[in-house]
Amino acid sequence: MKNLFYGTALALCLAAAPASAAVIQNLGVNPSSSQGDFSNSVGGAAFTDQYTFQLVGAGQQFVTFASATNVFARPSDFITGFTGSLFLDLGAPGPGGGDVLVSGPVAAVPCIGNPTGCQVLAGSALLAAGNYFLQIAGVGGGTSGYGGNLTTAAVAIPGPIAGAGLPGLVMALAGMVGLARRRRNAAA
Repeated sequence: MKNLFYGTALALCLAAAPASAAVIQNLGVNPSSSQGDFSNSVGGAAFTDQYTFQLVGAGQQFVTFASATNVFARPSDFITGFTGSLFLDLGAPGPGGGDVLVSGPVAAVPCIGNPTGCQVLAGSALLAAGNYFLQIAGVGGGTSGYGGNLTTAAVAIPGPIAGAGLPGLVMALAGMVGLARRRRNAAA
């Protein structure tokens, strides 16, 4: 009975996809397209990779775009469960405790120009200053791999609009009443 148990356990271990060493790469502070490149040759293994970045700027928001692509010549190089998620890191720097899902998971779709030989996932978000990481995961087949880019740009936060709210409404109404009186007096 013990040999049957060990034999079954060994068979299950060999049948499972080998795990790829996780990639954790820091893309820096306010990464632009020139410093936001990332890639990993995952081969035939399960993977969960994280790309950390920090957004800095008091009172600013950042528009963030990220995409990852797997281009493959053989169907065996397809990545199963190829997804991307964006997390806010509230704990210690880097992935771990205190992570809050901001966007995703986004599943890869076939590329428009090459639907049988390419997968792509992409997303964007408007983020406040803070520590974040992009998580790319899946199960690679054959000699699969992916490459991508994460780009951020600061955007202006609009201030209050002059004349908005109740005082603006009262002024507009007074102007309309004055215009109506003026036209009435001109017609008389």
